[in-house]
Amino acid sequence: MTSPYQAAHDRSLNDPEGFWGDAAKDIVWTKPWDKVLDDSNAPLYRWFTGGELNTCYNAVDRHVEGGRAEQAAIIYDSPITGSKRTITYADLQDQVSRFAGVLKAQGVEKGDRVIIYMPMIPESVVAMLACARLGAVHSVVFGGFAAHELATRVNDAQPKVIVAASCGIEPGRVVAYKPMVDEAVKQAAHKPGKVVIFQREQCKADMQDGRDVDWDEAMKTAEPADCVPVAATDPLYILYTSGTTGQPKGVVRDTGGHAVALKWTMNALYDVQPGDVYWAASDVGWVVGHSYIVYGPLLHGCTTIVFEGKPVGTPDAGTFWRVIEEHNVKVLFTAPTAFRAIRRDDPNGEFLKKYSTKSLTALYLAGERSDPETLKWAENHLQVPVIDHWWQTETGWAICGNPKGLELFPVKHGSPTKPMPGWNVQVLGEDHKPVPPTQIGALVCKLPLPPGTLPTLWNAEQRFRDAYLADYPGYYKTGDAGFIDDDGYVYVMTRTDDVINVAGHRLSTGAMEEVLAMHPDVAECAVIGVADELKGQAPLGFVCLKSGVDRPDEEIVKELVKLVRDEIGPVAAFKQAVVVKRLPKTRSGKILRGTMQKMADNTEVKVPPTIDDPDILPEIEEALEGIGLGKKRSG
Repeated sequence: MTSPYQAAHDRSLNDPEGFWGDAAKDIVWTKPWDKVLDDSNAPLYRWFTGGELNTCYNAVDRHVEGGRAEQAAIIYDSPITGSKRTITYADLQDQVSRFAGVLKAQGVEKGDRVIIYMPMIPESVVAMLACARLGAVHSVVFGGFAAHELATRVNDAQPKVIVAASCGIEPGRVVAYKPMVDEAVKQAAHKPGKVVIFQREQCKADMQDGRDVDWDEAMKTAEPADCVPVAATDPLYILYTSGTTGQPKGVVRDTGGHAVALKWTMNALYDVQPGDVYWAASDVGWVVGHSYIVYGPLLHGCTTIVFEGKPVGTPDAGTFWRVIEEHNVKVLFTAPTAFRAIRRDDPNGEFLKKYSTKSLTALYLAGERSDPETLKWAENHLQVPVIDHWWQTETGWAICGNPKGLELFPVKHGSPTKPMPGWNVQVLGEDHKPVPPTQIGALVCKLPLPPGTLPTLWNAEQRFRDAYLADYPGYYKTGDAGFIDDDGYVYVMTRTDDVINVAGHRLSTGAMEEVLAMHPDVAECAVIGVADELKGQAPLGFVCLKSGVDRPDEEIVKELVKLVRDEIGPVAAFKQAVVVKRLPKTRSGKILRGTMQKMADNTEVKVPPTIDDPDILPEIEEALEGIGLGKKRSG
């Protein structure tokens, strides 16, 4: 008998029109589609052509009309500011329709772009939904990005309006946003007509007469705006992701396919129902925030949590458990780096004992490879399924996962389980032919990609083709390397550019990181390939130790070298590791391995605009100099 997962996966590949056509019945359409899958311009496929809908209506108004008016739509919890707020669906409808009126009064219409530069506050969600209400295209830029990066996005998206907060708040510091907005507008060739500012009491912004609009003042007199239907193939948003040329890539998300796919995943993948409390501990500036702080939960009629804080330090490593207990969270979705930070500060789970997490049914991790040791730690302490799943900014939702709402598979540590329905994942060798099970190669996805994925890049169709479709004709190039085992489980081992070549052997840095993480004293680690005259490249490990470890670094490094030799073998040629206090990361939690590699290889390093704390780089520099590598950065 075919299992529920297998039946769904088979149908999604053999009858995509039937499968996604059925899923689309959960969305309210103002005009039905002419065709579910339009392949007339392959390999540029489109979903639900001819259909019309409004995402904001589906995420807000329909729930008010359907009896959820008094249910919490958003719970705002900010340990950084010590404030909490609950916003019902009725409240949200009021705020969104009025802010849509504010934007409309500034000339924003269907198809116009609006850049949103905001921290983790409910007004960020309101601004996104207000754009969707008008049929305008929002582009959220992570709050705190430097003025130059913001200006680059202004030039590319050409927004009619910028919406920003006066500041963001990090542990121990207030980051003024308005000066960066002013400088970005000054630098940009394209000049937005208006800048709407939400004033936060922690830092009031100076306003520019004639250009700047005060959010609160404008809301007092705003005329509520109605939902504007748009074509299913019209863009809902542009989200910029870093590009190899330094010019960011504007990932486009279609309106129709996005609503269908995300609504479907809430039950099929995350096993949550309308009314449940769902928490994605991410940021609205990242794809996870778009998909699962804002759109997925609200499309499904859930309560979503907007959390302004950190997993540790606001105030301690128990903050996640406090939020789960207080707000009755059913599912938590966060990055592995968050759990590594908690595990590092509280290896024995002492903080967890202070709270009840009985409402939690599952923990989902994505954003970085989920190393087995972190997964095991979370399983042991939370006693719920800990599910790794793999996806990208470009895909908008999971390529692979453990679809708890369809069928829960046994967890294999180190694997994000199986391809989700809609995804045909294959592993190709350098000859572009499939490789045998367990053999590492390039992970690719057969076209067409399912709904909700990127149909193109903003104003850059050729770049889209070159970046994702050209290298493996008929497939989407994920840029990741890995393998599929005999049971059909996918293993994402590393980015393809993180496969290092040691004396002719292609080795995964991810596999070495798994081994290092097994050491009882290691909280977090990263492995890079360093240029080596003899072998081409040699692996170098960076490790952060758990809180309370008091042993000589040299002793631990010797044990790590032996551990890799024992687990992977001499072929790994792993002979060097350094102990560091912390690893450089992006604000979304991804370790900046490429930056560390450039530092180790003596090549010029520009400080990445996405870096969370640039002060970490001198620490890495010092560690590299201690083993005779690296040089001073260029800034």
